[in-house]
Amino acid sequence: MIKQHLIVIGLLGALLSACHQEEAHEEATPKLEVTTPWRKDTMITKEYVCQIHAIQHIELRALERGYLQDVFAGEGQVIKQGQPMFKIMPNVYQVDLLKAQAEAKTVQIEYENTKALAEKNIVSPNELALGKAKLDKANAEVQLAQTHLNFTNINAPFTGIMDHLLVRKGSLLDEGDLLTTLSDNSRMWVYFNVPEAEYLDFKIHQKQEKGVPVKLRMANGALFDQAGAIETIEGDFDNKTGNIEFRADFPNPHSLLRHGETGTILLEVPYPNALLIPQKATFEVLDKTFVYVVNKDHKVEQRMIQIAAEQPHLFIVKSGLKDSDTVLLEGLRRVKNGQKINLDYKAPEKVIPELELYAE
Repeated sequence: MIKQHLIVIGLLGALLSACHQEEAHEEATPKLEVTTPWRKDTMITKEYVCQIHAIQHIELRALERGYLQDVFAGEGQVIKQGQPMFKIMPNVYQVDLLKAQAEAKTVQIEYENTKALAEKNIVSPNELALGKAKLDKANAEVQLAQTHLNFTNINAPFTGIMDHLLVRKGSLLDEGDLLTTLSDNSRMWVYFNVPEAEYLDFKIHQKQEKGVPVKLRMANGALFDQAGAIETIEGDFDNKTGNIEFRADFPNPHSLLRHGETGTILLEVPYPNALLIPQKATFEVLDKTFVYVVNKDHKVEQRMIQIAAEQPHLFIVKSGLKDSDTVLLEGLRRVKNGQKINLDYKAPEKVIPELELYAE
């Protein structure tokens, strides 16, 4: 009887030992979630810090020396084209004009007398030509004096907004003194710098260089309510920064944007038939990006990939993966290169909705 009990106990021990070995084998081969890359036409939004300039922004300076007699416009005021803005005291220039006119009248009389004598062959044709030259010079002096007098009136060369008034009525001005600046804000030129690699991507993926639509995010985080378009690209790269400058044009009908503002340009770059994988399926080693690919023997293989661009929670793969590859989605830190795993396959269309939840 005792012998039979010992046999039973031995059999139970053997069974328990076999179960433990099987459990240990199962624990040694973990079951981990995997997926495959997927293809999709997608858009990547690139962001660039930008400087906003008025389509025309000029300095108004005194063209003559004298006292500032009148100021006709105020700071921040919209000035119409041709509207008077400043007047420099004209007295000296009025006197110069009267003097030049009087001298021209004298020369005119002398020329007419010489002409009458030349018609009677009393004086030579050369003397008549000399008289004509003196008259032309006198008339030019009148025009010059009139121009100097006109320069005492400073009118708006175009419709725009007047900036700070840098002088006051009664100030003594020298020729070239800065009075104010004037900005035409009806359209805005927005400049932003693009790195060389992104410039090449832009040229490859865009069928046209001009007219590519862009958006503007203002300094307060809000999107500007007018759409813009890229109008020009500079001819040369900056050797110091490796960037090239783009210019986008934006209509500004309500004058919300002002010269000197900053913002962020949003440029959408198309990636047709892009190969996508979740960002959480990747890891970095010495600034290089890797994934674990599962081979036909269910063993993980570390593989380096190149990233073309990124979206929220997703990478666009430039090289290193094929559509048919199986990629490890979880447990990247728990496996080693060459380790065998059991697969818990999840289709890409089921993975995507979970990515935001994963990120949170």
